[in-house]
Amino acid sequence: MQQEDRIERSVDQSVEVQDSRDVSVAASMLAQIEGEIGTVLVGQSALVRRLLIALLCDGHCLLEGLPGLAKTTVVKALAASLHAAFSRVQFTPDLLPADIIGTQVFEGGQFTTHKGPIFANMILADEINRAPAKVQSALLEAMQEWQVTIGEESYRLPRPFMVLATQNPLEQEGTYPLPEAQTDRFIMKLLVDYPSVAEEREMLDRALVQHRPQPQAVVNLEQLAAAKQSLQAIHLDDRLRDYCVRLARATRNPEEHGIPIAGLVAVGASPRAVLSLAACARAHALMEGQTFVTPHDIKAIAPDVLRHRIIPSFAAEADGMSPDQILQQLLDHCPVP
Repeated sequence: MQQEDRIERSVDQSVEVQDSRDVSVAASMLAQIEGEIGTVLVGQSALVRRLLIALLCDGHCLLEGLPGLAKTTVVKALAASLHAAFSRVQFTPDLLPADIIGTQVFEGGQFTTHKGPIFANMILADEINRAPAKVQSALLEAMQEWQVTIGEESYRLPRPFMVLATQNPLEQEGTYPLPEAQTDRFIMKLLVDYPSVAEEREMLDRALVQHRPQPQAVVNLEQLAAAKQSLQAIHLDDRLRDYCVRLARATRNPEEHGIPIAGLVAVGASPRAVLSLAACARAHALMEGQTFVTPHDIKAIAPDVLRHRIIPSFAAEADGMSPDQILQQLLDHCPVP
């Protein structure tokens, strides 16, 4: 019996060592991607890291920021560093769903399917909130099911498949708010801000160079798939699983959890938010080279996962409170395991 126990412990230790090596290799590979994107992009390191986290989780990202903040540049650089198929769709008020997913054309006496730009690994949906809801909803099936329907046929999308949608702030002229059903499909909403003084000066210096560097493929899609498998080795303790559930539920019923945000949230986070929060926390730990999730990983990623999944009440808006300010109160008062 003692011999069997020793064998089991030996096997467990061997598995832990292998898992640790896999995580280390994956973290190193992801750092390579970050470095390669840094050759063409100044600053925005937090944004790049969040995009990689979403990619590891098979999620989609909504990027919000004013024009000229390199949102398009970072997406193109990410695709190039992975040698992934890339498509860009400029959303406009006259865009049709068929312009995105494709259509059937009658040619030579029969219908032929013409696939749209959505058949790529990475889709840049540029200024998604400049198109009406009918067009925005054309992405719903693709984002959730990894397939699209053209005519009567369904077509699988390539893997990995990631939608990176950019939008200007809603107060800008000529924009349409995204419906809640679609925003919930995005695993994270990332806010893109202005660069620092030093970063802006470096951008100018690089722009004046005649031969600018172009991102090169440093990781292939097979290696990326292996990195995704490494997520299974990241341990998420039961207490931290409860913490993820508690954070999401506190946005819906803050009184039950003693969180002082009652009356500030009109609509709370969905159960999908719990799954997204746990997945992103594991990916955040992987990026840090850890084999386990800590409370810091959850708190670091929670604003990006939750900010688009809560709707502030009229009272909160009247007081000028943003979703991020509400979430900060949530994180400050929710007990950490």
